[in-house]
Amino acid sequence: MPRPRRSTVPAGAIRAIEPDSLANEAGLLPGDQVLAVNGQPIRDPIDYRFQTTEQLVELEVIHAGEAGFVDIEKPVDEPLGIEFEDDAFDGTRICNNKCFFCFLKGLPKGLRRPLYIKDDDYRLSFLHGNFVTLTNLSEDDWQRLEEQRLSPLHISVHATDLQLRRSLLGNRTAPDILEQLKRLADMNIEAHTQVVLCPGVNDGTALDRTVSDLLSHDNVVSIGVVPVGSSMEGEARIGEPGMRAHSPVEAMQVVRQLRRWQRVAREQRDASVVFPSDEFYLTAGAQIPSTGRYDGFPQWENGIGMTRTLIDDWTKTRRRLRSGRLNVPPTDALLACGTLIAPTLRRLCEEASQLSGCRISVAPIENTLFGSRVNVSGLIPGGDFAAALGSNDLPERVFLPRASLDYFGNKFLDDVTPAELEARLNRPLTFVYSMSELLESIKEGAEQDGRDGRQPRPNLRSNGRSWTTPEAG
Repeated sequence: MPRPRRSTVPAGAIRAIEPDSLANEAGLLPGDQVLAVNGQPIRDPIDYRFQTTEQLVELEVIHAGEAGFVDIEKPVDEPLGIEFEDDAFDGTRICNNKCFFCFLKGLPKGLRRPLYIKDDDYRLSFLHGNFVTLTNLSEDDWQRLEEQRLSPLHISVHATDLQLRRSLLGNRTAPDILEQLKRLADMNIEAHTQVVLCPGVNDGTALDRTVSDLLSHDNVVSIGVVPVGSSMEGEARIGEPGMRAHSPVEAMQVVRQLRRWQRVAREQRDASVVFPSDEFYLTAGAQIPSTGRYDGFPQWENGIGMTRTLIDDWTKTRRRLRSGRLNVPPTDALLACGTLIAPTLRRLCEEASQLSGCRISVAPIENTLFGSRVNVSGLIPGGDFAAALGSNDLPERVFLPRASLDYFGNKFLDDVTPAELEARLNRPLTFVYSMSELLESIKEGAEQDGRDGRQPRPNLRSNGRSWTTPEAG
């Protein structure tokens, strides 16, 4: 069993108390610690949630430096309003695999320290949707999964053939994932699964077998297939099997292969279940599926369906512009983004410019920190924004993707803050998710995020909260 990462945060430390909450009425404060609930020590926020569903709750706490008890009477299942500093009081469970395609292995130096943590913790999978391999579970973990029914879990499968999966994970003792999925099904625990597709390794017939095996488990509610990524270290290994990028032809082959499985799934379950990531569609130049084909976007945070939600948002916004329900003053603006989505955004911004009278240009940002193969907006560091935009004559309004900041909106991946980037560009910055947010911001005449010292709001869509802290960014 790999040892957990030690946390520098005291166990059960409270980060925030919601205003007008029961915890606020009880006098609890940020910095206090919760040690036990109803006499049961708590290991993490999951234990806390599990123990605080009753009508009468006794908290053992350290408040203002002194130990004591707080009794709270409340409606059953009403939350107390406590938010903790850490999601694993005893430390994050570390991955015991050695995947040859692991993105973290090739991260350059100088990024936020939490990014180098190879977490593989089923608790973070339940809390935030982090993908885990289930290779480091003890029998006590399995008992806890059953007792608390921690569902759904997000599971990295990669291949269902046992020997191939062990090879992919670099773990000769990795358990049989199909047996583990069956055990989870017996506990009524659902699973969202992921396959990182490595060309020439787990694609083709191996992918067919993986999807077929996963579809045979009713508790597998989604199967996301994403392309192998590559950092700068990985770029030096593109000649190795599985490490090169998919060509447009190969990406289209993947799309067509998984479309066949989607038809099978819809016949069996009346749902698509199987989803290629947006990157396959964009690389292949294939049509993005309709909203109804995404089953409610269960793997949106895994880059599956983001483009469709972007297009749908623009479709609604376009109707508002045409009907006169959205009036935007003529303005020069620039939207910076990753190179993968740039052609799509350029098309949307051209339409928006024609309808609104604005002049909205798109600036694709080449990723020099990770390498050109990392072409998504969410992984662009502040330094690359500064280098690409700093030499240009920028318009007054500059928009950046909100996904490029951490959960709290404090920093980019390279520790550059929004305020530092504003100073380097000599422009206020606005962070947005969509075209509607961009145009609404222009209409309001002031940035919704990041101006006059205000930081962007926490990223409520993010499942990566465990990767950062308010202090460390």
